[in-house]
Amino acid sequence: MSHIHSIVYTPAHVLEKSRDAYDRAPLNEAKLIAGYGIEGDRKGGHPKRQLNIMCHETLQALAGEGFHVAPGEMGEQLVISGMDLIDLAPGSRVQVGDSAQIEIVEPRNGCDKFELVQGKPRTQAQRRLGVIARVVASGVIRAGDAVRILEAQQAEA
Repeated sequence: MSHIHSIVYTPAHVLEKSRDAYDRAPLNEAKLIAGYGIEGDRKGGHPKRQLNIMCHETLQALAGEGFHVAPGEMGEQLVISGMDLIDLAPGSRVQVGDSAQIEIVEPRNGCDKFELVQGKPRTQAQRRLGVIARVVASGVIRAGDAVRILEAQQAEA
């Protein structure tokens, strides 16, 4: 069964971004807010980029290649075990926990900061950085909660 492996966020009190690290703090529980992301997350509120989600098994493989994969070190906020959302087309909906729902926006490609934090080009992790999603239904999520696909969209040819 697929489940949440870890949750991290950037606390609102972090006013100045670190240049060479993602300012993430671990959470056992978080509230996802529709149209925002993780409650209290400094980076929340973007219309499309509300959550960065990665697969636990992919992170393990990347660790074997020398990437730093402790919670938040890849720029992710949610890590899911047993399901790789990268194969879902944009518009696909996923339930996280009892009531929260997210919608896949697009694959995540990394950025200049990713390269600085990791000390490796993002191309070395191409198509393995997970997805960007937006929250479409609010709810509380916890590490260990089930994750399931509600509606998978057709991928464009």
